[in-house]
Amino acid sequence: MITKTDKLLKKLIALHPKYIDLSLTRLEELLKKLGNPHHQLPPTIHIAGTNGKGSTLSFIKNILEQNNYSVHTYTSPHLEKFRERISLNNKTINANKLLRCLEKVKKINNNNPITFFEITTAAAFVLFAQHKADFLILETGLGGRLDATNIIPKKMISIITAIDIDHQEFLGNTIKKITNEKLGIIKQYENVIIAKQKNEVQKHIFKKLKNKKNIYYFNKDYKFKPIQKNKFNYEFRNFKKVLSNPSLEGKHQIENASTAITTAILLKKNNYSIRLNSLAKSILTTKWPGRIEKIVFKNKFIIFDGSHNLSGAEKLNDYLMTNKIKPITIFGMLNNKNIEGFLSTLKKNIDTLYPVQIPDEINALNKNEINNIAKKLNIKSFLKPNLKAINASIIKGPNKYILITGSLYLIGKIRKNYL
Repeated sequence: MITKTDKLLKKLIALHPKYIDLSLTRLEELLKKLGNPHHQLPPTIHIAGTNGKGSTLSFIKNILEQNNYSVHTYTSPHLEKFRERISLNNKTINANKLLRCLEKVKKINNNNPITFFEITTAAAFVLFAQHKADFLILETGLGGRLDATNIIPKKMISIITAIDIDHQEFLGNTIKKITNEKLGIIKQYENVIIAKQKNEVQKHIFKKLKNKKNIYYFNKDYKFKPIQKNKFNYEFRNFKKVLSNPSLEGKHQIENASTAITTAILLKKNNYSIRLNSLAKSILTTKWPGRIEKIVFKNKFIIFDGSHNLSGAEKLNDYLMTNKIKPITIFGMLNNKNIEGFLSTLKKNIDTLYPVQIPDEINALNKNEINNIAKKLNIKSFLKPNLKAINASIIKGPNKYILITGSLYLIGKIRKNYL
C-alpha cells in the first residue's frame, strides 16, 4: 500500500534533477531557514567508510542502550520503509511524526533545488534537535567531506570504518582520493577511531593524520593503539574472547565490534557511565538485518546479504568458505556496480545463480543482462519468470542454503517474502 509518506518522498526526489549531487551549499541554506537545527544536536558520533558503517553503528547503539542511555540514530539506505533510517530515543520514528516533519521541511524549502538525501537529512536534524537524547549516531550517506551529514559543526567522536573502492564516479577513481573524501568528516578537536584498513589505506591515513591528536588505530590483535601512551589497550584486551564470536555473522564483524568496544572505552575515559561488564552482552545481542542475516524458511537456511561492492563480495566469500557453504544464489544488482568483479569473487562458492531484476528500481540490471554475465563467467545460471517460480524450483531441491545478495535494495524488496 502506498502511503502519504511514500507519495511525499517521490515529490522530494523530483526537487533535483540528480539523485546524487555532492554539495553542502543547498543544505546550508535550508537549515538556516529551519533555525539551524544541526547546531542543537545531542553529543554526536559520526561514522564514515565504505563498508561496516551500519554494523558498527548497531553495535555502538546496543552498547549505549545496555547502559541506559537514550540514543538517536540516522542510517541509510533503508531496507523496507524509509522511517527505518531515523530512530528517536532508541525507537524507529513514528510514521505520522515523520510525515509532519517532512511536510514542514518541504514547505520551508519552497521547491528550491535540493537532493533527496539533503532534504531528508535536514528533516532528520529537525527531529533530532526537537527531541532530547544522550547521544546521536550519524552514518554518512556517501563519502564524507561533502556528505550532507558532515554539515554538523562539531562531534564527540569520528569513526572511519573499512575503506575500499566504491562510488568512483562521485569520490574519485583511486583509493587515496576515496580515502581523502572519507577523512573529510574529521574536525579539529574530536576523538578519532580508525578501524582496520588495507595496508595502502592505512599508510595514507597515517600520513594524512600524522599531526592529529586523540586518534586510535586498529592493529592485528583486535586492539586499538592510541598515539598517546595510556591504559587503553590493557582495558581492550579483556574483550578478546567476546570478540571471537559476535552476534553478527562474518569475520569482518569482529573488526566492527572491536570499533564499537573502542568507542565505549573512549566514552568511559571521558567520564560517561559505561559498565565494562555490559559490553559482552551488547556484542552478543546486536542485530543488523540484511547483512549476512540467516533465517530458516521451509527447512532451508536463507542468507540475506546486501553486499554490492568488491570488498563486500570478498567478506561474503570468506564467510561462505569458512562455513563450507555453496548456496543457490538469487542475485540482483544496480547497473553502476562492478557485477563481473562481484560474481567473479563468489563464483567458486555459488551452486546455481538465479538472476532477478530489483523491483521498482530504474537503475537495476535486468535478469537477461545478469544471466549473460554469469554465463560469460561460467557460472551455472537459470532464468525464471519471477521470484515465486524461483522459490518453487529451489525449495524442493537438495541444497539447504539459499543466498540472496547483490544489493540492499534487492534485500529490502524481497526479504518479507521469507519472514
